[in-house]
Amino acid sequence: MKPLDPRLLRLSRTARGSIVAAAGTGLLRTIATIGIAWGIAAAVTLGVDAVGDGSVPVAFGQSLAFLGGAFALRAVAAWATDDLAARAAATVKSELRTAVLARAAERGPSWLAGRSSAGFATTLGPGLDALDAYFGRYLPQLALTAIATPALLVAIALGDLTSGLIILFALPVIPVFMILIGLATQALQRKQADALAKLGGAFLEAVEGLATLKVFGRARRQVGRIGTVTDEYRRGTLGVLRLSFVSGFALELAASLSVALVAVSIGIRLVDGSLGLGAAMFVLVLAPEAFAPIRQVGADFHAAQDGVEASGAVLDVLSDADTDAAGPASAAATVPAATALTVRGLTVRRPDVVIGPFDLHAGPGTVVVLAGPSGSGKSSIIAAVRGVLASEGDVLLPGAAGTTPAERIAWADQRPRLVRGTVAENVALSPTPDDADVRTALRDAGLPLEPDLEVGAGGSGLSGGQAQRVAVARALYRARRAQTPLVLLDEPTSALDAEAEARVVATIRGLADDGAVVVVASHRPAVVAAADVRVDVAPDGSVTVRPGVRA
Repeated sequence: MKPLDPRLLRLSRTARGSIVAAAGTGLLRTIATIGIAWGIAAAVTLGVDAVGDGSVPVAFGQSLAFLGGAFALRAVAAWATDDLAARAAATVKSELRTAVLARAAERGPSWLAGRSSAGFATTLGPGLDALDAYFGRYLPQLALTAIATPALLVAIALGDLTSGLIILFALPVIPVFMILIGLATQALQRKQADALAKLGGAFLEAVEGLATLKVFGRARRQVGRIGTVTDEYRRGTLGVLRLSFVSGFALELAASLSVALVAVSIGIRLVDGSLGLGAAMFVLVLAPEAFAPIRQVGADFHAAQDGVEASGAVLDVLSDADTDAAGPASAAATVPAATALTVRGLTVRRPDVVIGPFDLHAGPGTVVVLAGPSGSGKSSIIAAVRGVLASEGDVLLPGAAGTTPAERIAWADQRPRLVRGTVAENVALSPTPDDADVRTALRDAGLPLEPDLEVGAGGSGLSGGQAQRVAVARALYRARRAQTPLVLLDEPTSALDAEAEARVVATIRGLADDGAVVVVASHRPAVVAAADVRVDVAPDGSVTVRPGVRA
């Protein structure tokens, strides 16, 4: 595990500023520490001389005043370090969360579907909260160590070369201990992060399925399951704490033995008169300070590993050059103006089959039907056109210049995401829906529901077919309100009777007559019969484009 991930510095300007600020305050603390050692050595030396002379020299008071100023400077520098680090941590967390959420919106739901929602939420929530220790303690200490250790070593060597050499050879022992401890804790820390994600996933599954579990009398069994996962997490936490305490003891022991070597050497030479009292006091005060930064940075690194793990996961997402949503363009990027849907060499690679390549040109007022058996790849083609599924080839969406792909499309999926609220709010995706337009969209989608009917999270309270028709009504509502030039519908009539299906087909033709390009994935004969262009998708992945029945 790297002490400092360079991707964090590239992606966060605040992180770079935090390092510079920590280095500046670290320099002040180092200067103050050397000043404190000099002040103590001068005061002790002058005090000892004053005892023999029977008078207090003026320089003694000056050395005490200097010592007080050095302590004040060190306190101010420490306060500035903590304040700047806390501000940086809050800003960087906000930047990373915003960037990840923007990337998630850019890549679309298919990218999110491949990740654990509980693990994703844990990383963005408690995971990034652990950056407080990373920015508040570890990074400032890392900067202080990089500045203070060589500066203090030079100061000690100038005061007493022998002590400087002892510390120079003893210092590498601390990093060796840190590396060994880091190797031991890395796997344990990752296991702990996985356990937290597992706990979040188990709790989320239990909450989402609680209604179903209660219906079948299985709710109480989940108590034991969550208890088991919680116990695993508790044991893992204690294991991390145990190792942290052991690592702290090892670092303290190594540093203490090294300082003891310096003290013994100074004592022997002080007794035989080969070393002056002032130099001895100066080195004795600075010797522990030379080991303190590198010792503390090791302890802070282990304390901040949760934040390191979480930031690593976030940075993996942000710095991933392979955009899973390699469709026409990202959802946030504008694309050139076009009047028709143009597809050139579109290929979708799935684990079981390669769909395509094929070309398609559909102008305004065209109904394109993707026909084929279930599982042949119709939904994959729609996802590729939307730009939320990795694909090869070019897709140019109809729309005005300066608009994004998301602004050009209205779409309905087979597995809609419904939120807690009324049917109208789910159709309009707004707390203030237009009642008349919502009723029209529901009627045209073949769904005889009242707009003010309450819906639970995930569509609770509706059947699967009703939830799908809410998604169709949502697409119709958006297509009419936003005048989107492209409408994508995935199996919009799969759960309808003949009468309702006829109404939906008539609505599809109406959207096309108003100038939209409508792409429908369906194997229903009534829908296929309404096609101007028919795209046959075979189970082996081959795609054939030919005129539809109405052409």
